[in-house]
Amino acid sequence: MAKPRIFISSTFYDLRQIRVELDKFLESLGYEPVRNEEGDIPYGKEEALQNYCYKEISNIDILVSIIGSRYGSSGISKEKEQEYSVSQLEGKTALKEDKQVFIFIDKNVFTEYETYILNKNNKDVVYKYVDNVNIYKFIEEIKALPHNNNIKGFETAEDITGYLKEQFAGLFKQFMLESKRVKEALVIKDIESTAKTLREMVDYLKEESQGKDEEINRIIRVSHPIVNRIKQALGVNYNIYIEGVTDLAALFNARGYKLVEDLSESHWERTSNRPNSKIVKKIYIKDSLFEEGKLKYIKQEDWDDNFIRIEETETKNNPLDDDLPF
Repeated sequence: MAKPRIFISSTFYDLRQIRVELDKFLESLGYEPVRNEEGDIPYGKEEALQNYCYKEISNIDILVSIIGSRYGSSGISKEKEQEYSVSQLEGKTALKEDKQVFIFIDKNVFTEYETYILNKNNKDVVYKYVDNVNIYKFIEEIKALPHNNNIKGFETAEDITGYLKEQFAGLFKQFMLESKRVKEALVIKDIESTAKTLREMVDYLKEESQGKDEEINRIIRVSHPIVNRIKQALGVNYNIYIEGVTDLAALFNARGYKLVEDLSESHWERTSNRPNSKIVKKIYIKDSLFEEGKLKYIKQEDWDDNFIRIEETETKNNPLDDDLPF
């Protein structure tokens, strides 16, 4: 399982005990400390040793910079051709690569830094707690950074480990919150993508249905509940199409029916003769099925068979009528 790699940057001889304590603390958390004295940095033969330290920083997650009273060995910044110590260049490299950086400064050094600020233009001032004024110049440069310049004073290793424990917990909490926000953002993105797809589908269907409204209406009316009821009433065994009262009248007329305009209720009527009787069939159709002569759409579940009523009567012929002499 991948572990957070934490680079410990400082001068060695004056801070070696703190480096050991910090190493133990990081391992107790399950993290991977990186220290050059422990062989954690692969050195080659082509470049100076400090250059391999700088390269290793690209492979770490966090850099802990500890600034004490010793300046240490020097290096040269390629950007400004300015002299820095090796540990300072490690810190500058981590900042340049936007690594998470924690900077700890010996409290005596940090206190005397204020004296340096008041006297930095005075070359004759002798400082008590540092062996090189470039330490204070570097602190001034760090404090001037717009971000990622988390600076804390320390007296003991416990000051450093206690502060880092709180900071690591805060970073984990921040990671959890950001993970939640990422999930929420992904959900929102999915919703937006779905909405976009739906809009595209609607636009497509609109384009595809342009000029086809009449065809859609025909399909709806062919499957209208009135159709099966009329076919049943008239004994029709083929598909019929009813758009309005005109189609209805043509259908009934073709089947021998006539419209009877009663005062109470109009109906379609047909009389048929049998050898000894006369059959009168009446079909009543509710006017509410039509609006301005057009068939209204009704869902199958809303259909009521009473919308179309069928009455059939049979009248027997009088046999005496056949014996009349005229």
